Amino acid sequence: MLKLPIGIQSFESLRTEGYAYADKTKLVYGLSQNGRYVFLSRPRRFGKSLLLSTLKAYFQGKKELFEGLAIAGLEQSWETYPVLYIDLNVGLYTSTEGLGEALNSNLSILEKTYGVAKETNDNAQRFRDLIWYLATKTGKKVVILVDEYDKPLLQAIDNEPLQQEYRNILKAFYSNLKTCDEYIRFAMLTGVSKFSKISLFSDLNNLTDISLDERYADICGLTAEEIERTFDDYLEIFAQREGTDKATVMEEMRKMYDGYHFSKSASKDMYNPFSVLNALDKCDFDNYWFSTGTPTFLIKLLQSGDYDLRDFSEGKLWASDLAAKESLKQEPIAMFYQTGYLTIKGYDKELGMFHLGFPNREVEQSFLKFLLPRFTGNNDNRSSVFIGRFVLDLRNGDIESFLTRMKSFFANTPYELIRDLENHYQNVMFTICRLLGYYTQAEYHTSSGRIDMVVKAQQYTYVFEFKFNKTAKEALEQINKKDYPLPFSADGQKLIKIGLNFSKETNNIDDFVWETENEEKPNDL
Repeated sequence: MLKLPIGIQSFESLRTEGYAYADKTKLVYGLSQNGRYVFLSRPRRFGKSLLLSTLKAYFQGKKELFEGLAIAGLEQSWETYPVLYIDLNVGLYTSTEGLGEALNSNLSILEKTYGVAKETNDNAQRFRDLIWYLATKTGKKVVILVDEYDKPLLQAIDNEPLQQEYRNILKAFYSNLKTCDEYIRFAMLTGVSKFSKISLFSDLNNLTDISLDERYADICGLTAEEIERTFDDYLEIFAQREGTDKATVMEEMRKMYDGYHFSKSASKDMYNPFSVLNALDKCDFDNYWFSTGTPTFLIKLLQSGDYDLRDFSEGKLWASDLAAKESLKQEPIAMFYQTGYLTIKGYDKELGMFHLGFPNREVEQSFLKFLLPRFTGNNDNRSSVFIGRFVLDLRNGDIESFLTRMKSFFANTPYELIRDLENHYQNVMFTICRLLGYYTQAEYHTSSGRIDMVVKAQQYTYVFEFKFNKTAKEALEQINKKDYPLPFSADGQKLIKIGLNFSKETNNIDDFVWETENEEKPNDL
């Protein structure tokens, strides 16, 4: 049985050391023939490095590595080209010196590999010299592959002065892709984000962005068919461990790791490859991708601005705004999409607008669990304990305990975390609602309006309405006036309507009231 390629980014290692490979070489061949200057954006750990490594082996003419793959029946000549591979993925970019060292390290390796003498300390000039030297010496045009071109920019995304310095350095470096055009056979850059103002995208007008190209939507990541075909033995082992069948394992895999879309049509469902491979290896579903890199700088953005998470999770974005800006505050939702925390759910062709949302259970549940303590001041463990107890209260129909516990939960929120008080409490309640939905069932919309929160737990259905600086009675009256419980009246469960009021004076819930079977029961806090 072939080994699982967890963390394997070298195509040559993968093919010579007994690893399984989901064949992407038909797409690689099409890209090499139809593209000249190419850019691809994908979230971290989605296979960008392996893709570039595959292109490197192909352009180096290593035919033996591709035996039995789709490209073997497509390529006839197997020409060899000099390849300049630049990897910016490894590096701590806290200063311009760090970026300079990373560029110098990459260029030094290439100079030694091809026997080119270093004649200047200017990295942009050294890059130009390499391209010219290799093209004139070999008589072949050069292939340039840049992995994680944007890593320095991402690490300095909340430091605008440093960002500007990085942009100036990278502008000079990458400008060689335009000035050395006559010596270049193919160039591809990958990264997490497409920064709209860097010279690659404002000056290099012949660069083709395939990030949303339907033809290459599945060039990174895994489809369900690829998982079933390539890793069938591992699915069988997983199913046996779980005492179930492969179809059931795949259904859970779909809920946890599927749902990424990289085209306007959203026709190709892509699974997160890192999480899939780890789940197959451990025979356990866990939040593998999220745990390898928490979105701290994105959380800071949400904390610093007046963002409504209900709109965030059902985001809408003009097509022209899908590229990341140099400042997060210009269009933060674009960055959440680019980094993989949101994905395309649909596209309105007439309006030219994307509809975005969480891709799957791993991302939504992990993101909200990570977000909640940052909004409330509770630590991770304390927040998890509260959520667990909230669930038990609702399952048992213990409304008073649930609401009293809710008040205690909000009481721990430091004042300095609260910017817009009303928006803050709406976001916290939204987060709690979505998390509760993973253990019960949550719904949010009806024909008469958007209910603040509906939770279904075993024999109970709870309908919540929240008010700010009003009264709990007004909240309950709104539930009855708009007949919010109507969609759930035929479920055979006990309906409980709950009104809560948040007070600006106390920074907490100051009043709640509930009604069960037309019996109103107030509770003064």
